[in-house]
Amino acid sequence: MSIENKNKLNYLLQQTKQGGVLFSAWMSAKGYSNQLQKKYRDSAWLTALSVGVMYRTGDSLRSFPVLESYNSQLGKNYHIAALSALELAGFNHYVPMGKPILMIKHPKQEPVPAWMKNLDLDYSLKFFSTETFSKSQYALFSKDYPHVQASVPEQAFLECLLLAPEHYSYMDLYYIMEQLTTLRPNVVQELLENTSNLKVKRLFLYMAEKAKHYWFELLNFEKIKLGTGKHQLVENGIYVPKYKITVPKELYDYE
Repeated sequence: MSIENKNKLNYLLQQTKQGGVLFSAWMSAKGYSNQLQKKYRDSAWLTALSVGVMYRTGDSLRSFPVLESYNSQLGKNYHIAALSALELAGFNHYVPMGKPILMIKHPKQEPVPAWMKNLDLDYSLKFFSTETFSKSQYALFSKDYPHVQASVPEQAFLECLLLAPEHYSYMDLYYIMEQLTTLRPNVVQELLENTSNLKVKRLFLYMAEKAKHYWFELLNFEKIKLGTGKHQLVENGIYVPKYKITVPKELYDYE
C-alpha cells in the first residue's frame, strides 16, 4: 500500500471511534473510492461485516460506538429508550442477570438492518418503533457519543409502560416510579398531552398518584385526554374507576 493510501487510512481511523463500524457510502462521500476500500480490506486493515459495512480488523465491536457510527455516518435516528434510558439516567431497582439489554427506538421508516440484528455485542440490542409520542423528547447522555441521544426520563418511563407487560412487569415499573421524585412536571405535562396511547397515560397517572409524587399535583389534568372506555390491563385484577383501568391486584394492594 502506498504512503498516501496509508495516510488516508490513518486519517480515517482517527476520525472514527474504536468499536464502531464504517459504511462504504460514507467513505465514498469522503473521497475513499470503492477500489481504495477494497485495498484496505485486501490488506487486512478493514474487515467486511456485511455489504457496504466494515470495521477495523481485530476490533471488538461495541453497542454505543456502533450506534454512533450508524447515526452519524448515515444520518439515522436511533435512540436509547425505555428502561435503558432510565438506567443511563441513574434509575433502576435491580441488577439484571446475564448480558445487559439495550433498548433502542427507531423510526418506522428506518427499519433495522439485518447485520445490526445479528451482532454479538456487549449489550443485547432490542428494537422497537412507535408513533405514540408526537412530540418526543431526547437528550445527549454522553459527550463521547454526540449522535446518540436517549429518551428523557419522563418519556423513557412512558415507553416502558408502552412495552409492558411483554418486556417489563407492572410491579417492576412501579418500583421504578417510586424513584422518579425529580420528574419535571412541565415535561410530563407536554408528553401526556401529546401521547396517543390511553393505556399508557392512565397507568402513568395511576402510578404517579399512588407514589404520591409532588409533581403529580402540578399537572393540569383538564388538558390530558384519557378517553372514556374501560381498559383491562390484566385478568382478575382490580378496577380503578378514576382511571378506568383494571390493574394487577399485587400493584393495587402494594403500599
